Amino acid sequence: MHLQSLSLLNYKNIAEATYEFDSKINCFTGKNGVGKTNVLDAIYHLAYGKSYFNPLAVQNIRHGEDFFVIDGTFIKDERTEQIVCSLKKGAKKALKRNGKVYDRFSEHIGFIPLVIISPYDSDLIIEGSETRRKFLDSVISQMDAPYLQELINYQKVLSQRNALLKYFALNHTFDRETLYIYNEQLSGMAQHIYEKRRAFINEFTPILIKHHQAITDSAEEVNLVYESHLHQNNLINLLDENLQRDRVLQYTSVGIHKDELLFEIAGHPIKKFGSQGQQKSFLIALKLAQFEFMKKQSGVLPILLFDDIFDKLDESRVARIVQMIDDKVFGQIFISDTHSERTEAIVKETHQSYKIFTL
Repeated sequence: MHLQSLSLLNYKNIAEATYEFDSKINCFTGKNGVGKTNVLDAIYHLAYGKSYFNPLAVQNIRHGEDFFVIDGTFIKDERTEQIVCSLKKGAKKALKRNGKVYDRFSEHIGFIPLVIISPYDSDLIIEGSETRRKFLDSVISQMDAPYLQELINYQKVLSQRNALLKYFALNHTFDRETLYIYNEQLSGMAQHIYEKRRAFINEFTPILIKHHQAITDSAEEVNLVYESHLHQNNLINLLDENLQRDRVLQYTSVGIHKDELLFEIAGHPIKKFGSQGQQKSFLIALKLAQFEFMKKQSGVLPILLFDDIFDKLDESRVARIVQMIDDKVFGQIFISDTHSERTEAIVKETHQSYKIFTL
């Protein structure tokens, strides 16, 4: 699978642009602020239906304009697939495949397997548990559409239960039977989500460890630890036990929406005990593990986006990635870099075909 061409109109700082891509390596070079990362983000947008860097969709419209359009032509399973994502101010974002509008964006997730490696990945370490849950859910959802739908349904019922708790507090009333209906619905969905998350971590962690050992020459031990209220009990019992607390807080304090994914190095949280270099190695290993997992699950080589990482890596890490490209571990790759000479020297070492676009 690869992206054959891309057209952009009023996307971020790009007024209009069209690109024809190489099926292997494509590099965008130029000074900071010219739009290299924005092109990569547009490609990500076509795979996920949203920006990797800015979740507020309307802010991806070029300043002074009323809409944006991203139009990509992919070759998948020897078929041409046109994906178009567009947004007009005051309207809902539209996502089309071969001219047909998706009723739900979730139907598209997983159709274009894609992994991005970016300096912004550091948010996975420094931000709160929600950021890591989103990563966890994103990887599983790419390969498991029923999981994504159950997650969406869980969030809907959770919002309804929270609204009911607020209603009780505001009106000084309480209806246990209505609340119990929500408890039952949440409990069934939570158990399925919990079991799939746990199974994923068990399969994913050895892949992460393998890639981390390759990058660091087995210098440190790393691990993923999945924490969940459901380790101790099923959700319906937990909701009963925490009923008074939830009534005071006016929201649901236990459940899979509170799950945590801990990143550890040598048995300690990498956020507190990992150096910048150790954190960087962990994140690259995490994303390479994501790539391998998605490749294994889908049978398709995901598209890989390297955003400005060669500027952040030492020579040994760059050499490792170049070797993986040369060994044909990856499929189509997109790279952004500020130094065109460095980029060309790196991609020449891969002995693969490539194109360089200077912005």
